Amino acid sequence: MDKIRQRLIKCFQTVFEDLPEREIPRASQQSVAAWDSVASITLVNVVEEEFQIQIDLDHLEGLDSFQRLSDYVSSAVKA
Repeated sequence: MDKIRQRLIKCFQTVFEDLPEREIPRASQQSVAAWDSVASITLVNVVEEEFQIQIDLDHLEGLDSFQRLSDYVSSAVKA
């Protein structure tokens, strides 16, 4: 597992403390009951701080799963 995914898993663990680590890579707003609008903003803030990036809130709606957020962060960090 690459370092970005490992760091992103830690971000998810910070926001979703009850979510088992093995479920995080498959996590989405549909599969995680606690993932509401407040959790989305909190997660974005944690990710921005961890990766020192700025996530445009226009993209927030599309960042509705671990995989999509991972793809976004990977492209932002490598850019």
